[in-house]
Order: sequence, then C-alpha cells, then structure tokens
Amino acid sequence: MNFNKQILSNGLRVLTIPMPSVPSATVTVWVKTGSRNEEKKNSGISHFLEHMGFKGSKKRPTAKEISEVIDGIGGEFNAGTGKEYTNYYVKCRKDDIETAFDILSDMLINPILDKKEIEREKGTIIEEIRMYEDTPMMKIGDTFEELIYSGSTLGWDISGTEKSVQGMVKRDFEEYRKKFYTAENMMVTVAGGVTEKQTLDLANKYFPKLVTRNSSLVAKQFENKQNKPQIKLHNKKKEQAHVILGFMADGKNYKGKYAQTILSAILGGGMSSRMFIEVRERRGLAYAIRTSMDRYSDIGYIGTYAGLDVKKAEEAVKVMLDIHYQMLNVKTQMLNKELTKAKEFLKGHLALALEDTSDVNSFFGDQELFGSEILTPEEVFKKIDKVNLEEVLFEAKRLFVPERLNLAIIGPYEDASRFKKLL
Repeated sequence: MNFNKQILSNGLRVLTIPMPSVPSATVTVWVKTGSRNEEKKNSGISHFLEHMGFKGSKKRPTAKEISEVIDGIGGEFNAGTGKEYTNYYVKCRKDDIETAFDILSDMLINPILDKKEIEREKGTIIEEIRMYEDTPMMKIGDTFEELIYSGSTLGWDISGTEKSVQGMVKRDFEEYRKKFYTAENMMVTVAGGVTEKQTLDLANKYFPKLVTRNSSLVAKQFENKQNKPQIKLHNKKKEQAHVILGFMADGKNYKGKYAQTILSAILGGGMSSRMFIEVRERRGLAYAIRTSMDRYSDIGYIGTYAGLDVKKAEEAVKVMLDIHYQMLNVKTQMLNKELTKAKEFLKGHLALALEDTSDVNSFFGDQELFGSEILTPEEVFKKIDKVNLEEVLFEAKRLFVPERLNLAIIGPYEDASRFKKLL
C-alpha cells in the first residue's frame, strides 16, 4: 500500500492513498490541535468546536441541510477530537468524492457558529460529559490520564468541564479557529478508489482560501517528574470495579516503540495472552481484560484495563502486577514462542484494520502529523519482524519499575489504602 504526499501553495498537506479495487473513499480533514492546546478558561473548546461544525455552514445553514446531503449519497459522516488532533471525515462511494470535499471544506472554512446553536449545544455536551461520568468503562481512561499527566493539559478531559462549557461564547470559537484552523496546521487525507490527480484537483478547488499564518503551535513538552508509585481512586457506587494498572512509557517517535508494543501484546493482547489466561481463565477475576500502548507525541504508557468483582479487585490487581514483574525473569524458550505469536497478532490486527478506508487515513494521517517519517504497512511489518527478544526484555526491565507505576480505580471504595499497599 503506497501513498502520495503534496503540499499546496498555502501550506495545506494532502495525502492520497490509492486503493484501486475499493469502490468507496474516505476524505478526512485533520487539524493538529486538541485539548492539549487549551487553557483552563476554554477547556473543551476543541471538542465543542467539532460539534459546531455540524450545526450549519455558509452553503448549508442548518444541521438538517448538511445531513441531507450526506444521506443523499448514502455516506457516513463523523468527527473526533483527541488531545492532540481534531478530525472530520466523510466516507462515500468514490464517485461522490467531490461532495465530500464540498461539505467538509464549507464546514471548516465557513462555519456559522450561530449564538443560539452554541447555547443549545452546551446542553448536549454537558449530557455527554455526564454520560461518560456514569460509564466507568469509558471514564477509567480519563481517570488514569488525570493521574499520570497531573499538572499538564494532557491530564484534562477532552470534553472540558460543565463550568468551562457553560462559559464559552462565539468569540472564543472565532479566536481559537483563527489560531489553529490554518492551512499549515491542517491536512487532508484521502484513501480509497481515487487517484492522486483527483485528490489534488479537489483540494485545490475547495481549500484555496484556507488562511496561512505560519505561527508556531508546538505544544509544551511533557516533563515526567514521577519518582514513586501513584494511585487515584474515584469513589463511585457501582457493581463492578474498573481499573487501569500502567507504567509510564514513551512517545510516538521513541526508537523502541515496536518492542514496547510487542511487550504489551504478550501481556494482554489477545485471548491467549498472559493477562487473559491468568486473570480471567484460571482465576475468574475479570470478564474484560486487555493491555495496550497509548502514546502521544512525546510521552505514553503501557496500561492494562480490567473490569473486576469489587470484592476481588485487590487480588486481581496483585495478580496483574505480578504478571508484569514476571516478565523480568522468564524462560527464554517460552518467551520466544510468545514473541512470535505477538508479532503475528499485531501484524494481523493492523492488516484487518486497513481494510477500512477511514482506518487507512488514520494510519497515514497520524504518522504525518506526529511521526518522524511515514511508513507503509509493509514497512511497519518489517519493523515488527526485526524486533528481537533482547529488545523486548530491555523494555520490560526499563519500564516495569516502581517509579513508573500507576493505578487508577473507579469503584465503591472509601479510601485507596487497601490498593496502595499492593504497589
């Protein structure tokens, strides 16, 4: 799978990933900004602005008019906000790709930002915040990042707070857009049954008026000052305890990132992984358990999530911790088999994900925004294959130490002392 990259005269980057046999295409517009770039007074504005893009634009002044066009071509339409990016996409038949460009460019360049719609949408976002608060499986990730990124905007909730959302006015959105929604801070990726010429012609047609400011928008680097185990308890009366046990790791450009990802797959990457077999199958302590790598541009962590019986949560946390530390003293023969399996697991999951054009955009778009280079899937497979056992064990010994250890819990507990002693 290959890609083509061009930069328009205004600085907008355009990536085309041709997939000739695919009858559909996804157009994604990326903005390199998210909650990490916010201030206390406008916390959540990246996410709020994403919502407002759907509420009306110059050519289509209402949400109904926008959605009717997408429904009229049988397309899919959505957006997402992260801590370092915001994106908007339309997935449609390849013959309707110009409609996708038309809709997205109008939304992003000419949003109405109607004051009445802003006030109305505040209620929707506040209910979204409350929904996450009442859904521990979704909330636990935010709780964990509040703990490990304390003191940094990386630890803030992407949706903001009820107070910050209520305080936003039209001028806030206009100022934020002026700063971040600029050509050199944005990118278009198109994957599917399209050609590079088609993509460039449409990008030049629909995004020529995107403003270029050439301002420096690099977020402040995260400084990790952790020197001992940390714990955060969110007391909530629920039938189940939700935990993430994790160790601070590295960002997206770290040279050992593939070894770290393989390590996470060995620990909890599938139904035959160490976590799944020991915690669920042998002990019956959890239904859902998985280990994954979560990375930002300059920092990350390896974390294991589990949903647990509230009476057995301490036992489960101890077992999870033991499994991590067992990686420091394992039999080479056994681990070699796990290494091979983990590599195939990761390559297989990536291959399956890349059957979807929107995921293809994410694969290439994330690398262009935050990576030091863009690799094709085939090149990533080779990087994974090259990792040896010594590299994986090096990362285990480097990461699995008390001064990198963190535990977040949502459950019906008055204090965290019962868990703190385990750490």
